[in-house]
Amino acid sequence: MNLPAMSARQPARAATAAFIGTMIEWYDFYIYATAAALVFGTLYFPSHDPFVSTMASFATFAVGFFARPIGGLVFGHLGDRIGRKKALMTTLMMMGIATVCVGLLPDFSKVGVLAPVLLVLLRVVQGIAVGGEWGGAVLMAGEHAPQGRRTFFASFAQLGSPAGLILSLVAFRAVTSLDKADFLSWGWRLPFLASSVLLVVGILIRMGVNESPEFAQIKEANKTVKLPVAEVFSSAWRLVLLCIGANTIGIAGVYFTNTFMIAYTTQYVGVTRSLILDCLFAVAIIQLCAQPVAAWLAERIGSARFLKFAALAAMLSPYPMFVLVQSGSVVPMVIGIAIAVVCMASFYSVIAGFVSGVFPTRVRYSAISLSYQVCGAVAGGLTPLVGTYLAHRFVGQWWPLAVFYTCLAAISLLCIVALDARRSQRADASEALHAS
Repeated sequence: MNLPAMSARQPARAATAAFIGTMIEWYDFYIYATAAALVFGTLYFPSHDPFVSTMASFATFAVGFFARPIGGLVFGHLGDRIGRKKALMTTLMMMGIATVCVGLLPDFSKVGVLAPVLLVLLRVVQGIAVGGEWGGAVLMAGEHAPQGRRTFFASFAQLGSPAGLILSLVAFRAVTSLDKADFLSWGWRLPFLASSVLLVVGILIRMGVNESPEFAQIKEANKTVKLPVAEVFSSAWRLVLLCIGANTIGIAGVYFTNTFMIAYTTQYVGVTRSLILDCLFAVAIIQLCAQPVAAWLAERIGSARFLKFAALAAMLSPYPMFVLVQSGSVVPMVIGIAIAVVCMASFYSVIAGFVSGVFPTRVRYSAISLSYQVCGAVAGGLTPLVGTYLAHRFVGQWWPLAVFYTCLAAISLLCIVALDARRSQRADASEALHAS
C-alpha cells in the first residue's frame, strides 16, 4: 500500500485506537469502582457498620483520583517532549498490569492490614496510568483529525468511558449471578484477570497508529518546550483553572450516576445488586449512542453554545432522576438515570475537543491533562464520598443529593461561559490587529 493511502487512513485509525485504548483503561477503572461499591468494603475493610466499610472502600477509590494529576504531569511532560504515542503505550501497560494484580490480591482475612495497603498502592498505579492516558488519547484523535473536525474526532476518546462501563457491567453482571459465597471468594476477581487479554489487544491496535502530525511538526522544527508544565503554570494558569471547572459535571456526573448510584440504590432504595447493574447497563448503551450524536451536533451549532445548553440541562436533570429512581422498578429507574446521563454525556463528549483547542500544541498534552486530572481528583474522587455522606445524613430525602448534582453542573456552566468570553476577546483582538 502506498504512503498517501496509509496517511489518509490515519485519522480513522487514530480515532479507533483512541476509542479502544480508553475503553480498556476505563474498563479497568470502572471494575475497580464497581468492586468498591459491592465487595471491597467487606473484604478489605471489614467493620460492624456497613456505612464505615463503604466509606473506607470509596476512600481507596478516591485515592486513584488523587493520583491522576501525578500521571497527568508526568505523562503530559513526556507527551509534549518525546511524543504522544510513547506516553500512551506506557500508560496502557501500567493500567493493565495493576488491574490484574488487584485480581490476584489476597483479602484482609488472609494477610491482614497488608491487604488494604497493597490495594491502595495498586489503586495509585491505576490513577497515574489513567491520568496520563486521557490527554494523549484525546490529542492523538484530535490532532489527526481533518480540518474543522477536531471536536468530532476527539469525542472518540470520550466514547471509551461508556464502552468501558458497558464491559465492566457485563463482567460484573456475569459474576454476580454466582451465589454470594462464590462471588466474594473468587467470582469478583474474574473481571480483573480478564484485563490481561484486553491489554494485549490494546497494545497491538496502538502500534498501528503514527505519531500525532501536529506534534511531529513542532518536533521537526525543534519547537518543543523543555519544561512544558512550567510554561503552562507561568502563562496559562488562569485558563487551566477555568478548564478544571469546566470539566466538573462531565467527570463528577459519571461517578454520581454510576458508582454512587450503585451504593445508594442497594442501601437506601432497597434494590438488588443485579437490578441496578442491569439498569446501568441499559443506560450505558444509551450513553454510547448519545455521545457521537452530541459531538456531531456540536460541530454544527458551535461547541461553546452546545456545552452551555448541555450544562444547563444537566442542572435540571437530577430532579426527575431521583423521583423515578425512588420507584425501585427497572423501567422508571432506567428512564430517570438516562435523563441525567444523556445530559451529562452530551457535555462530556464535546468538552475534550473544546478544551484541547484552548492551548497551543507545544504544551497541549500537559495543559489538558493537568486540567482534566485535577478536576478528576477533586470532583470525581470526592463525589461518591459526598453523596454517601449526604444519603446517610438525610436518610429518606433525595433533594440534598439533587441540589449537590445541580451545583456540580453549575460550576461547569459558569466556566464554559468564561472560557467562551476569553476566546471571543482573543478573536476580536486578532481581527483588530489584522485590520491595523
